[in-house]
Amino acid sequence: MKTTLNIPEDLIKKAMSLANHRTKTETIIVALQEYIRKKKIEKIIKFQGKLRFNDTWEKSRHAR
Repeated sequence: MKTTLNIPEDLIKKAMSLANHRTKTETIIVALQEYIRKKKIEKIIKFQGKLRFNDTWEKSRHAR
């Protein structure tokens, strides 16, 4: 999908340089993938200490 974005040129060039990407498109795609991964991790971390697992989870898993 083609989209027009107003991204500061110096920001794109810095990201391309740091990540060793050849194109702006590749740089943006990888940056968005990393952003999504980071947000998913943050969401999982919010559950830290709130989830409880039974000792029998292995048995339950194979009981299907």
